[in-house]
Amino acid sequence: MSTTLRYAEYYDMQETLDTLYEKSRRRETAGIDLLKLILSKENILLAYRSIKRNTGSNTAGTDRYTIKDFAKLSTEQLVDGARRSLDNYVPQPVRRVEIPKPNGERRPLGIPTMRDRLIQQMIKQIIEPICEAQFYAHSYGFRPNRSAHHAIARCHFLINITKNHYVVDIDIKSFFNNVNHTRLLKQLWNIGIKDKRVLGIIAKMLKAPIKGVGIPEKGTPQGGILSPLLANVALNDLDWWISNQWENMKTKRQYTQQNGRRALKQSKLKQMYIVRYADDFKVFTNTYQSAFKILHAVTDYLKTRLKLEISPEKSSVTNFRKRQTDFLDFSLMTYKMRKRHVAKSTMAIKRKKRIKERIRSLAKTIKRSPTTQNIMHYNVYVFGIRNYFCGATLISRDFYEIAYACSKTLCNCFKSIGKFHYPIKPSRVYQQQFKGHFKTWSIHGIYLYPIGDMHCKRFLCFNPKLCDYTEAGRNLRFKALNLSVQTELAHLLKGNASNTEYFDNRLSRYSMQQGKCAVTGNFLQSDLLHCHHVIPKYMGDSDKFDNLICIHKFVHYLVHATTPETITNYLKVLKLNGNQLEKVNQLRKSCNLFALPM
Repeated sequence: MSTTLRYAEYYDMQETLDTLYEKSRRRETAGIDLLKLILSKENILLAYRSIKRNTGSNTAGTDRYTIKDFAKLSTEQLVDGARRSLDNYVPQPVRRVEIPKPNGERRPLGIPTMRDRLIQQMIKQIIEPICEAQFYAHSYGFRPNRSAHHAIARCHFLINITKNHYVVDIDIKSFFNNVNHTRLLKQLWNIGIKDKRVLGIIAKMLKAPIKGVGIPEKGTPQGGILSPLLANVALNDLDWWISNQWENMKTKRQYTQQNGRRALKQSKLKQMYIVRYADDFKVFTNTYQSAFKILHAVTDYLKTRLKLEISPEKSSVTNFRKRQTDFLDFSLMTYKMRKRHVAKSTMAIKRKKRIKERIRSLAKTIKRSPTTQNIMHYNVYVFGIRNYFCGATLISRDFYEIAYACSKTLCNCFKSIGKFHYPIKPSRVYQQQFKGHFKTWSIHGIYLYPIGDMHCKRFLCFNPKLCDYTEAGRNLRFKALNLSVQTELAHLLKGNASNTEYFDNRLSRYSMQQGKCAVTGNFLQSDLLHCHHVIPKYMGDSDKFDNLICIHKFVHYLVHATTPETITNYLKVLKLNGNQLEKVNQLRKSCNLFALPM
């Protein structure tokens, strides 16, 4: 399970979050003292732990404080400070930065102060289970357990199974900058946030002054911890409005799902299914006439109900049998196979062009400075794009094209510093992930990952039963984890490669263990992985492969724990059996630490 779930258990918050989810599902959130839960010691400590591990925690706001300043505070000082801040909450000014977009424009980001980030995380942890119980199943952006891959898999399903070959593309004009504050607060109330004090705090957050700009009248600033959740709340009404027009249409008679669909098809109702990822969404239907009507209906709904404008030049109707449309950097279309049309997906042309430019840029950087760090940056990028696009049906063709287009640049950059040949005794990671027997470049004994060695892997649709806020949902999530070593290696590769021996041996050990913890036997996601030195380096051993073992980070903490309180807390969360505890004691013995009671 993810670190978030483990920490929720560690700070005794999981039961509270489960209760909020269940009450929200039954529409019984009225009367719950949400502010009390937000200000609880356990919730504050969980919020601090969550923002502490974020990469942005070292980025200062307008007050110039970072997570390092908060780390100096005692537990009592941290908790009392958070509670005092909400006595009469006044948000601190937000720092405005602009980052470049792929189209050459710049996207404004708002960076709250560390104090406000902590408060936003505290609120998010409490209201998220309430919102999750009311969210539509097929919105995939900024939600637990969901990803862009699930959205693409849903598109494939609607094309192949439901035979909806017309899609309505609608582009909301500057969505994050135009969310109506009054409407958003009403939506939060309707979704189950019935504590007016909490709504008042959120209203103040929305009006937090932006340094150099002023007080915003609308919008949810990108960069805030709470903003993605609020964005999903803002568009949740649209999800359900479209869903209730067909997919969840209530009929007078009670049908099974299959018979209900058959009865609806005999009516004059328009088929429509929405797939949404943040503010990017598509509506699928089966005829051009229906698609044209849906385009106008959704445009009117966004304008009159949600106070949002669309970009007419970017909104259209597409027939998959004749043209393609882009979604999340994938291009979707259909091709005829015997008597039916089947989904075809490739890499979007614009993204393909950016990838070629990026690979050439990384190659030139290696030529100027052929360090291990630069070589690993290249491999990380290649690994990342392979992992993201692996579910496109014709992705092999796209990567062949990219490899061919970049081959001349790679040759010119590497011919004087490397060798181009078939790999000889490559690392275990390379052997496991690249099996096409492609020639590649070797620089300082490190093989560059071959771009053309790519094969399609089917994306799986999201299982709506997966949920972080029910016991059954968590167990199902644990069983249904994507046991893909490749997926997690893509994250591990982003680490610091300054110690080459340790970096490579850690990847090899993780790959050899098939991503499983050596103590619990459970699959380890990258954010849960710690690489333990069986004999510590301070006792004279090294980073060699045989001295490393991959274990869960909480197991690692337990291996080195010495205080009774820490040991008790981690034993409570991990719930180890006798065999697992014996393995922990063997590791502790190698570190000259006392054995834990069996």
